Amino acid sequence: MPAAMPPIPSFSAANVKRRQLLAGSAAAVLAPWLMPREGLAAPAATPVAMRKLASRLRIVIPANAGGGWDQTGRTLGAALLASGAVDAVDYENMGGKGGTIGLAHYVEQYRAQPDTLLIGGMVMVGAIALQKPAVTLAQVQPLARLTSDYVVVAVPSDSPLRNAKDLTSALRADPHSVTMAGGSAGGVDHMFAGLLIRAAKGAPDQLNYLPYPGGNDVVQALRAGKAQVGLSGYSEFSNAVSAGQLRVIGISSRRGIFGLPTFREQGVQVDMANWRAVFTGQDVPAARVEELARALNQATAQDRWQTALRDNRWDAAWQTGKDFRDFLEIEQSTASVMTYLLKLKS
Repeated sequence: MPAAMPPIPSFSAANVKRRQLLAGSAAAVLAPWLMPREGLAAPAATPVAMRKLASRLRIVIPANAGGGWDQTGRTLGAALLASGAVDAVDYENMGGKGGTIGLAHYVEQYRAQPDTLLIGGMVMVGAIALQKPAVTLAQVQPLARLTSDYVVVAVPSDSPLRNAKDLTSALRADPHSVTMAGGSAGGVDHMFAGLLIRAAKGAPDQLNYLPYPGGNDVVQALRAGKAQVGLSGYSEFSNAVSAGQLRVIGISSRRGIFGLPTFREQGVQVDMANWRAVFTGQDVPAARVEELARALNQATAQDRWQTALRDNRWDAAWQTGKDFRDFLEIEQSTASVMTYLLKLKS
């Protein structure tokens, strides 16, 4: 017998209208993940002068060096320095299990630290839904959503898989013969791989997926022949693609971007958006939370941050306050439902 479907958390009356995205059929449940999020506006610069945020700030990055979260955290630190909000930034990397190891470490060490931030995003939300760890995002406070990103699916340059239809045909014929490497179990890469096998009319529980803690590891798995297909962000694959080592099959955005073909444009009706955000400790006072959010707003208006958006092909997706908290609640519920529907396994 299949496992019971996970319960969807109850919602307050004030937010019932938005929560209807999760009601009804499976298609309605999947809708928030499949809606286009391209083109969200960047935050406006805050011209009002503010006191220095901290002499020294720490940013905890729950992933290995070189991946999307690492790039986000270090770019954000540089932008905070450029804005004058801080004098120095320390970075602490701790990868593994979709960020849940780093999350638990952050909660244990820094839950009351006003000068320590945590990077996270949809990958962590998915990992929590899959793994059901003791420490979840309920133990931190959301500060701001920063960027939206998309899953790039790439293969070695000599792969016989030339396009999205080749990939879905291979998945339909023999799912076990197509090893797919991506980010941590339960994350956006894993979920998008599940959507691809469903689109191919294959059984999601037959998905042959290798989880890795960072995009660099996915590139190495493809180059070493450990996987036939890789899923990661554009920035993680860009150097290998430019060097002719990898070839892009498609991107998970709804509309074509970066000159890359979408899966929908190739007749495979799937899409998905990723996002990255910043959190602070559960015990940090509300006044400090507001200060941190203002400093992040100023940092993301800096040239250093805006250049990174262009270079890494990130979409600005600024959101804070109640809007971000409501968005996060929906994403957590949707991740639980998708993990069940796609029969994802850790």
